[in-house]
Amino acid sequence: MTSNLAHDLVVNEPAGAVRSTYPPRSAVIGWVLFDWAAQPYFTLITTFVFAPYFATHVAPDPATGQSLWGFATAAAGLIIALLSPVLGAVADAGGRRKPWIAAFGALLVIGSALLWIGRPGDPTIILPVLLAFGVATIGAEFATVFNNAMMPTLVPPEKLGRLSGTGWATGYIGGIVSLVLVLGFLAANVETDKTLLGFSPLFGLDPATHQGDRITGPLTGLWFVIFVLPMFLLTPDHAAKAPALGAVREGLRELRETLTSLPRRPVMATFLIANMVYTDALIALFAFGGIYAAGTFGWQTIQIGSFGILLACSGTIGAWLGGKLDDRFGPKRVITGSMLILLTAIILILSIDRETLLFVIKVAPPEPGEGLFAAPAEQAYLLLGFFIGLAAGPLQAASRTLLVRLAPRERITQYFGLFALSGKVTSFLAPLAVGIVTAITSSQKAGMAMLVLFFLAGLALLSRVQDPTRRGESDL
Repeated sequence: MTSNLAHDLVVNEPAGAVRSTYPPRSAVIGWVLFDWAAQPYFTLITTFVFAPYFATHVAPDPATGQSLWGFATAAAGLIIALLSPVLGAVADAGGRRKPWIAAFGALLVIGSALLWIGRPGDPTIILPVLLAFGVATIGAEFATVFNNAMMPTLVPPEKLGRLSGTGWATGYIGGIVSLVLVLGFLAANVETDKTLLGFSPLFGLDPATHQGDRITGPLTGLWFVIFVLPMFLLTPDHAAKAPALGAVREGLRELRETLTSLPRRPVMATFLIANMVYTDALIALFAFGGIYAAGTFGWQTIQIGSFGILLACSGTIGAWLGGKLDDRFGPKRVITGSMLILLTAIILILSIDRETLLFVIKVAPPEPGEGLFAAPAEQAYLLLGFFIGLAAGPLQAASRTLLVRLAPRERITQYFGLFALSGKVTSFLAPLAVGIVTAITSSQKAGMAMLVLFFLAGLALLSRVQDPTRRGESDL
């Protein structure tokens, strides 16, 4: 699949295109595989396996676990927000991206591996686990910033949407494969001692101490090390421009110029603010979606992981289709449609609990021994998860494309740093809002309701951004 898509991206260029200005297909494949390498961190750790496990088995109770996870996510987001534009400016001045990816990839690997220490029911381990999670999150997000900055040199501008969509789709497939591996062979039901596929856990992993959940940390680190290698071996880096100290000075100078020029670039400034708001909501939705299901329905790893496979499958379809729609209709329309779907899905999720659909329709609650997702409320949650996945992939991929179309190419990493800044500078607010409201009300539903406000604000701001693919760019 990746090879064919890369062929479309590189080989089928318009008549008159100067193909020699772009690297061969193997470079595109290497770049795309970064998303495959990094995605298990977001799939296994932050969303479907470790985060719900932490909330239900490491923290004292699910509501406390949701608030603690929110505070840790917020702290990591604040650090990323403060450093992203600075490091992006330094990388643009220095030229090279790969050394930064290697350094922050190491943080991802180390932080993920340390999550193995998260034993159930041990309050002394809560703080070390949250610190390890924060380190890994910082590594994953910063490595992604520098990988994104390679995009404009890989394919012609008219193929950026497909490149971004292909990367996200490939990442989602990697997430699916990693989830199947964990659910089918590593994580077992504590009652049956069997995995989803009916096997005893590999390597003698103990279901009673949730070693199948905890192994997701080391597995994520190993996965990244293996699958990021093609990017380092096949995808060309930018040439070095300046030594490290000079790059720091030049980068900081250029960053000051970029920040002072933003008021003269109203479209870019408005987009960055809009991205700041709706990315906050998306981060919180993924961070708490599995935790919310665990608290509402009592789902364990197998149920949440199966839900994650469904969401990742729909995300793969959405990201691939969204890339094509992006090139045809422009990234702004794709982002708007995706946010409308997500907003509707969240409102409907809030209308569901164990015994109720659409706030007023009474249904039979889940019962032990009924089978996987037998209750109507669980089935409704699954359906909404499908639509969340379908919309999340295009939202993320099209946002990346819109940034590339708006940013000056010579300062692309700076603007990806600002893009990460806009996605992180207040990224602690949505998780923090969820955490605070959940802690005050002791209600997971009340905490999740805060996301409606964030998506509405994001839609309002995005409506003021003109798509550069549909007009001239003189006022950017």
